Amino acid sequence: MICTTTPTVEGHRTTRVIGIVSGETILGANIFRDFLAGIRDIVGGRSGAYETVLRDARKTALAEMSREAQSLGANAVVAVDIDYETVGNGMLMVTACGTAVVIQPG
Repeated sequence: MICTTTPTVEGHRTTRVIGIVSGETILGANIFRDFLAGIRDIVGGRSGAYETVLRDARKTALAEMSREAQSLGANAVVAVDIDYETVGNGMLMVTACGTAVVIQPG
């Protein structure tokens, strides 16, 4: 499955637009990780724990979006947008959405 942030896939033509698809994931960050991230924020540097959580959440949301597109008969998703939001107490929601299409070389 090709997923791209661009409105078209270079070298391919869109033969059918199926519609909007999305994938969401909500993850909780544990208290120990929050504590360590807080210390890291105070002394400077990157928070590897949060970077890993964000990366995993993004991959999950994109995979869910791709599965939905494939179940509708698409072989690509164009105009993909990824959004990050905090919800509740320490919960992170990542949403990926785009337009499911059928493309062919040419």
